[in-house]
Amino acid sequence: MRISALLGFLFLGLQALAQNTQVDYESIYKIKDEGFNNSQVMDIAWNLTDRIGPRLTGSEGLKKAYDWTSQMYKDWGLTNVKVEAWGDFGPGWEVDKNYIAMTVPYYQAMIAIPKAWTPGTGKEITAEVVYVEINSEEDLAKYKGNLKGKVVLMPTTTEAVNGYDADARRYTDEELEGMTKVAVRGGRGGGNFSASRMSDFRRASNLRRAAYTMLKEEGVAMVLNTNRGGQGTFFTSNGARNDDSALPEMEMAPEHYNRMVRLLQKGEKVMVEAETKTRFLKSDTKGYNVVGDIVGSDARLKNEVVMVGAHLDSWFAGTGATDNAAGSAVMMEVMRILKTSGVKLKRTVRIGLWSGEEQGIFGSRNYVQNTFMTDKKPNAAHQNFSAYYNMDNGTGAIRGIYLQGNEATKGLFEEWFKPFHEIGASTITTSNTGGTDHLAFDGVGLPGFQFIQDPIAYNTRTHHSNMDIYEALEEVDLKKNAVIIAALVMQTANMDAKMPRKPKDF
Repeated sequence: MRISALLGFLFLGLQALAQNTQVDYESIYKIKDEGFNNSQVMDIAWNLTDRIGPRLTGSEGLKKAYDWTSQMYKDWGLTNVKVEAWGDFGPGWEVDKNYIAMTVPYYQAMIAIPKAWTPGTGKEITAEVVYVEINSEEDLAKYKGNLKGKVVLMPTTTEAVNGYDADARRYTDEELEGMTKVAVRGGRGGGNFSASRMSDFRRASNLRRAAYTMLKEEGVAMVLNTNRGGQGTFFTSNGARNDDSALPEMEMAPEHYNRMVRLLQKGEKVMVEAETKTRFLKSDTKGYNVVGDIVGSDARLKNEVVMVGAHLDSWFAGTGATDNAAGSAVMMEVMRILKTSGVKLKRTVRIGLWSGEEQGIFGSRNYVQNTFMTDKKPNAAHQNFSAYYNMDNGTGAIRGIYLQGNEATKGLFEEWFKPFHEIGASTITTSNTGGTDHLAFDGVGLPGFQFIQDPIAYNTRTHHSNMDIYEALEEVDLKKNAVIIAALVMQTANMDAKMPRKPKDF
């Protein structure tokens, strides 16, 4: 009897798995037809980039994006549309004017932008440039009394060198196969700091704070800095949002920065003229998310939720195209496809466009805590949640999915991706990836997934750079992504059971 019971249990389990993994090809045909033949994804992306522009959290640009995206939800027939406060973010920040040029030893307009959350110059300045070499706090003393009214170049090891490899690339079959072999942290998550590296990082941070305090006391006119980049591209830092010692500061293309350094090191006099106007926005310091629903059709299951999401905020040197208008446009297009195609959705499907991701995944983390947790314990909404899908790895085509260690879902996704093998999406890995909003869900035991995407030029040219603009978007890839995600959402919404979860202690 025990053997019979066990066999019966296994049969029922396999039967349930088969029902959940069965591909609904009729609905996928409708999704493909709408997504490939009537796509609006590039028009959505154009509105977010060219028309609305940069969307730094707390900025006027992001406020415009809140208004426009929520109106589009309503126009498409979504319900429960909200621009919903998630908590206090702090002052926003805007750039109203941005100009710098070298005037001595000759005139040269330069590529630069104010560092986020720094004050402006207040007026046009003309000043001598000084390169300070500070390797320890003892070095600060030799500059005291000599920097008032000067423009200061901070020390850097950044070089701009000729590149012999293409900026953009796609994953090879061998690379994708390798992702399925080893369950390691991948994508944007980065590696672990050793104790010595962490100590070096803290030492450098402390030295930087001491240097900026001294520069402010000295009355310098402006600080110039540079990060990695080259060929006219520069990558921004995380800004100075919580830095009370912030001075007027600009981040520059390394070629222009290093030219001034070389001139100064050779004994040449360098002067610049500059004017930056920035504003701190303090009338509304809250952060917001934009949410909306397609209510499920099944009376028993419509209180359960499947979510898609992406972060709507961006940096501001470009227009935040690949990071992350691409993800926001695709997820909006997913909702439009699901609504317009008329495919059956038993569970409610919800979209969340998040803010504050660039400063610490604030929007999604607060949404998850506010919605699915009560007194740090799972609530009824947590119980009724099925899965969350996130897109935030640039414009590249989806090649598969990271399961975040949720091995129980592997069989589901292996089946659900079969209709997309012919367009290159087939890699299912139990590995983790980090650095973005799916972590908010995964962190409280909810199934949260991020996609494997072709890198294109995300890390080499566009991520947090002045070249993160509309032209960096790959139309064919974004159409594919919207179709694939819409199909996965449809399958998830119509499962007999919710998405399997990893064990989680609270």
